[in-house]
Amino acid sequence: MTKPEPIDDVPIGGEIIRLGQFMKFAGLLDSGGDVKEAIIDGFVLVNGEVDRRRGRQLQLGDIVGFEGRRFRVCP
Repeated sequence: MTKPEPIDDVPIGGEIIRLGQFMKFAGLLDSGGDVKEAIIDGFVLVNGEVDRRRGRQLQLGDIVGFEGRRFRVCP
């Protein structure tokens, strides 16, 4: 039985952030083009489900998964 990857907390300094902005802010990808491509291609999970909306509003506590890592939206 494999244990889940640890979750890294990413403080955003507010309560809401868009998925594309979060990925750049957290340093997951460098360019907006790369972020857009990763999201559209289904490589990004939000709370365990694929979400292909770059403008998806993330709330505090949401978990973003990318390349086997998980990141929690924190204040």
